[in-house]
Amino acid sequence: MAINQADFERALAVGRPPNITALFPNSKALIVSGKVIDRALLAKGRCMTIAANARNPFVIRGTLAAAQRAKAAVIIEIARSEGGAKAYCPVNYWNMATLVDAFMNEMGITIPVAIHADHYGLKKESDIDFAKVEIPTLFEHGITSIAIDASHLPDDKNLLTSLALSQLVPAWAGYETEVGEIKGTSGLSTADEALFLIQGLNAHNIFPDWIALNNGTTHGIEACDTGIDVELTRKIHDQLSPYRISGAQHGTSGNSSERLRAIAEQTRTTKANVATALQMVSWGVEVNDYGNARLDADGRFVKLKNEGVTESLWEEMVAYAEAQGWKGGNYKNLNLPFANRLTGQPAAVRQRMCKAVEDFVYKLLTDVFSAEDTAEAALAEIIQQGSYDLGPKAERLEDPAQWTGDKIAAKAATLDSDKGPAGDFDD
Repeated sequence: MAINQADFERALAVGRPPNITALFPNSKALIVSGKVIDRALLAKGRCMTIAANARNPFVIRGTLAAAQRAKAAVIIEIARSEGGAKAYCPVNYWNMATLVDAFMNEMGITIPVAIHADHYGLKKESDIDFAKVEIPTLFEHGITSIAIDASHLPDDKNLLTSLALSQLVPAWAGYETEVGEIKGTSGLSTADEALFLIQGLNAHNIFPDWIALNNGTTHGIEACDTGIDVELTRKIHDQLSPYRISGAQHGTSGNSSERLRAIAEQTRTTKANVATALQMVSWGVEVNDYGNARLDADGRFVKLKNEGVTESLWEEMVAYAEAQGWKGGNYKNLNLPFANRLTGQPAAVRQRMCKAVEDFVYKLLTDVFSAEDTAEAALAEIIQQGSYDLGPKAERLEDPAQWTGDKIAAKAATLDSDKGPAGDFDD
């Protein structure tokens, strides 16, 4: 059954945030705040939706087609390392909304979509001044949701940085915070760390929609299948329940469908980031149930014949990667130098790249995440509110006098925190 056209038109009339209506005044694409997506998933319950990492336009098209088939509300995103000032992808913070809007209008997409600036990472205090200039430009270019990620810093600096930069996020926009870098089984997040961050934000009237944890996964290609610690995630979410915050699951690669179902069913997770698997599927690389690309006996990716890119182009991509010394997850760096070559393939090849992503995402949405029909729940949320701004889920519970700069530092000093090894954990 199709999306109810009357409800779609009503939601379209009031549900697009002001930056979107200014950028695309004549658009029929229902680009919404990240809050809308979160509320829709909560309304259905025991489900989460994809936050598709748009490393190339084929991922965007395939994800939109899958979401339309499943009637699922979804998120399209890119991280700062991938699509920021030093991007290695052709899709970036400043053109992502334009691409999504154009594709939605072209394809007749009627499900709601949020545009998320994922992992706006800050690794040192001196990054704050630059961020104060750059973050407003993201919303000027159509971002409707952001993850301010200061998890690379000590707990007190994470909170203080988040307090400083959250003031730049429009009140209507989706907002994600993070505790603990995503670095596998090292430096796992604790409930006390998560509670410290959320209570400190709450005291200052900051009510995030999502929190991301280091709950056992990594970005990119997972070396083992240890994956998500579902029980740890559930315990942390339960402790945060008074603050009505949802979970954002990062690093889904390396997790079986069974484990991802468990996260959707047993925790408050509503947003699941999927990145490397979508890139590989679009290229025609074989991917297993864990979202990991399959390797042959020589450690090379297994390219499926007559799937994804042409065989000759794949050979060029492999040769280029080898010349650069790129292996495994570092194949992500091929996105930008080969962007025009990928777009310059025959229509039939481009279409099969998109269709492979569509089928992969559709299975996730319907068979694993249980996100089907959440588009209608999102429309209902907009119509009921009569606005693009759904307001906060939570209210202030903490005393701001107990969360001054000095007291934040003192509280952080009492936390039992193991951040794990240092390194590059951007993606």
